[in-house]
Amino acid sequence: MGIFNSQKDRFTNQNLRYSRPSMFGGFSFFPPVIKYLLISNIAIFIFQHFIFAGFKVGGVPISVFFLKYFALNPIGSEVFPFYPWQLFTYLFMHGGFWHLFLNMLALWMFGMELENIWGSKKFLMYYLMCGVGAGLATILLTPLFSGLNLPTVGASGSVYGILVAFGMLFPNREIYLYFLLPIKAKYFVIIYMAIELFSVGSNTGVAHLAHLGGALVGFVYILITRSNINDLFRFDKTPKVNQKRPTNIYRNRYYEKYNTTSTGENVSDAEYYSKGNNYSDSDITQEKVDEILDKIGKDGYQNLTEEEKRILFEASKKIH
Repeated sequence: MGIFNSQKDRFTNQNLRYSRPSMFGGFSFFPPVIKYLLISNIAIFIFQHFIFAGFKVGGVPISVFFLKYFALNPIGSEVFPFYPWQLFTYLFMHGGFWHLFLNMLALWMFGMELENIWGSKKFLMYYLMCGVGAGLATILLTPLFSGLNLPTVGASGSVYGILVAFGMLFPNREIYLYFLLPIKAKYFVIIYMAIELFSVGSNTGVAHLAHLGGALVGFVYILITRSNINDLFRFDKTPKVNQKRPTNIYRNRYYEKYNTTSTGENVSDAEYYSKGNNYSDSDITQEKVDEILDKIGKDGYQNLTEEEKRILFEASKKIH
């Protein structure tokens, strides 16, 4: 993402605001939603297991109230009743340090790139949707497959949905299993899904149905919306570069989709947006570029207007 790194130095107006991320060629190391999810999950864990650990109300530990009102409880349970809001709140509770650590590590590792590409709003919606789907799978299917019907906590359902999305969008990306063994993302996801599937019904205390539920919701969502994000499925392909198609971040890394001209010719974004533009230097300012890049980070490239895409392309030509 070279343009993000070079923008600040190459635009001469130093009085304009510049706040673009610079880690990993322009991707934010901790994009907003992931950052706040990490903070909220860790904070709730500290309150639940440390700050309130020794407090009691009417002789009952506060931790019991956490489970009663905020964990995902089985439908029909007399001890810990089910409340609709638990489909969301259980995602922010964890049973122990390693439960929290592994979920948050996976959220950051696989979710960072998704949020940077999709935008924060879409990523948060996807995260919550997978979590709710995992919760529904747990409370509706657990009684059919397992004798255990206990309160469920943890963000694992959402994390498995993110894992599936990563595997579908970047199937050939190498992941180091246990930080040692390289394996392509698509095989990594298949192996994990198989393990979860064969573990259904085991009385291990692990919510395997929640994992599968979140993964299934994510899988279906990606399939349904695939026509709108076909450009993302080209990430593992080598960009086509020649004299007529200048290499730049906007086309090579994001937008190898094609547009049809009035003559019926299929052309790339770079060629499409280069036709008929007569922008002067005064038309393309750092402030305008920053606003457009902020919009990409928040809502994703697909929500830019035609005019914003043209300005972005012209700005990239001036830099490169």
